[in-house]
Amino acid sequence: MAKDRSQRDDYTDPLRRLLLGVLGLCLAAIFLVWRIDSPRVEQFRAQVVDAVVPNMEWALTPVTATINLIRDFQSYQRLTEQNRELRSELRQMQAWKEAALQLEQENARLLDLNNVRLDPRLTFVTGVVMADSGSPFRQSVLLNVGARDGIVDGWAAMDGIGLVGRISGTGATTSRVILLTDAASAVPATIQPSGQTALIKGDNTAAPLIDFLENPDTVRPGDRVVSSGDGGVFPADLLIGQVAATPSGRLRVRLSADYERLEFLRVLRHHGTETVSDPGGLVLPLQDAVPQKKVAGDG
Repeated sequence: MAKDRSQRDDYTDPLRRLLLGVLGLCLAAIFLVWRIDSPRVEQFRAQVVDAVVPNMEWALTPVTATINLIRDFQSYQRLTEQNRELRSELRQMQAWKEAALQLEQENARLLDLNNVRLDPRLTFVTGVVMADSGSPFRQSVLLNVGARDGIVDGWAAMDGIGLVGRISGTGATTSRVILLTDAASAVPATIQPSGQTALIKGDNTAAPLIDFLENPDTVRPGDRVVSSGDGGVFPADLLIGQVAATPSGRLRVRLSADYERLEFLRVLRHHGTETVSDPGGLVLPLQDAVPQKKVAGDG
């Protein structure tokens, strides 16, 4: 066996050297032919290219496909990076959009608060709604202003459009507002233009009831409902809402305040109406009443 292997190597090694030598000579000849600058050699090269290249398309197909695959992969990689960047930018834009919408809503609420026309003698404190009660049996919200800001129980609270409720409970830095929809809320009101007085009572629904109406026939859906100021609890002429009729014919109030977006509330400083100690002073001043008594006595 060892002899057969040695004989095989004796034939294989010279043959391998011969093939390598022939290949080297061929490559050297091709190099020289391709480097010679002669018209005849140039014509020969063109004939070789025309004869070989068309027949080598089958060999170039895998190479072309591989090159195209590499280019497609590079293009896909670039598209993936661009898609990742676009998604990141889209998330940033969505965050900016949400921030812009929140700022726009807050700006609209503050503008509404500034546009509410009130009695110039009334001053107010604006507070931010911190939380609500979250109970179906109690309708209230919590403000970030309290006794430190001079808030007193019973003062009216409004949003940018209409009356929301009254202060019921104050702390040092917070206060609770009982909404008009709460069952414990009852506000004296006037219905315009008929001038009918009524009591707006909450029943834990979005539209409080209209009770104690003297003449319901003079009231129509869409009539304006404002506070009457009776009892000295609320100032007069604060907008509450509009009259609405249920299918059963019961009159309710469609509130003007936007209860779904209570963000800022204006607490009105109201120290009650001025009491009259001398009823006669409303008719005639005291200094004018004395001469009249003298004239009557002289007559």
